[in-house]
Amino acid sequence: MNSIKYLFLLLVFLTSCQESKTDVQGTWRASVPTVIGDIPFHLTFEGEGDTLQVYALNGDERLELDFAYFKDDSLRISMEVFDAEIVAKVNGDKMVGTYRKKLGNLENRQGVFTAQKGDLPRFLGAAEKVNYQLAEKYAVTFTEPEGDEYPAIGLFEQEGNEVTGTFLTSVGDYRFLQGNIVGDSLKLSCFDGTHIFLFKAKIEGDSLVGGRFSSSLQYQETWLGIKNDSAELPDAESLTFLKPGYETISFSFPNEKGELVSLSDERYNDKVVLVQILGSWCPNCMDESKFYAKWLKENPEAPVEVIGLAYEKKTDPDFAFPKIKRMKERFGMNYEVLLAGLNTGEEAAKSLPMLNHVMSFPTTIYIDKSGKVRKIHTGFSGPGTGEYYEHFVENFERYMEKLMAE
Repeated sequence: MNSIKYLFLLLVFLTSCQESKTDVQGTWRASVPTVIGDIPFHLTFEGEGDTLQVYALNGDERLELDFAYFKDDSLRISMEVFDAEIVAKVNGDKMVGTYRKKLGNLENRQGVFTAQKGDLPRFLGAAEKVNYQLAEKYAVTFTEPEGDEYPAIGLFEQEGNEVTGTFLTSVGDYRFLQGNIVGDSLKLSCFDGTHIFLFKAKIEGDSLVGGRFSSSLQYQETWLGIKNDSAELPDAESLTFLKPGYETISFSFPNEKGELVSLSDERYNDKVVLVQILGSWCPNCMDESKFYAKWLKENPEAPVEVIGLAYEKKTDPDFAFPKIKRMKERFGMNYEVLLAGLNTGEEAAKSLPMLNHVMSFPTTIYIDKSGKVRKIHTGFSGPGTGEYYEHFVENFERYMEKLMAE
């Protein structure tokens, strides 16, 4: 009798576990606390049992994360490329657990993760009737904790209380942001596996005032935005350049096989070469890599090569190359990505001493068929920047045609 009862209870337990896996399917509104408030974001799950796939939703972006699986009665969402994961227990239409990641210096950072199933607003409390209409473009100034300032352009689209957009800076953009008008305030957030951003500001006429920005849960900056249809940033092709006396660059770094690769290798002779300074941990680099991989696939006969120089959190090949490999597989990067050094601008500049500095990951160096550097583009305006991305694509196509024809 006891054995029958035991088998019955075991069957109930196994059934409930299977149901918890299946019930994960659909969209969830998740949240993690930061120093300026909870940051909400959306995740959606597809598949059944042990074949779950999870996507982060940010505006128009549906970004595939690495893995989602159940282990030890918890759902685990792995983001290996970004050294991040979510571990949570599922109880019906709720999840509770932990979001954790390693920062660029390998410091661990974590916060409480909660989620509610359902197609819920990004920011709760958004009113159906909105009395504020954002401008499409703002001149923005961010102020770092030490008091240093840097310019940006705020780009927004609003439909009712829903807002999408991004901030474009000289070193890249804040990718796809999504949020709401809540009362008299603009609130935006983004989660892409490594970046976990929260932006807040009060709307006052043509200005966004009292702005606060948090990333990595604990870091924060302040910001101010003023409507300005003519707002501009410094030319991305004027920020990084060769030091006087140089016309070329040179390097020799290992690939995943331990082979040293350099521009003098036969593969790169008489070809246009793009040297991409990147990191597997960098979402802007991810956007740029997607673009280059797609362009190479669409132009298989083009006399063009791309070489990625990866600056990683550690230079240990056993640590770095699995992440580089995962990045290449994920984004279809059918070109060499070499391990070049640690992930700081200072270290990158040391490894490429002919440059005045390396101020952004990514940065791309354009080299003509004769081996001369023709231009250097700092940062990348990704698809989240709308017309700026379209403008980049047009200029890229035009310039590549010129270099290939020479």
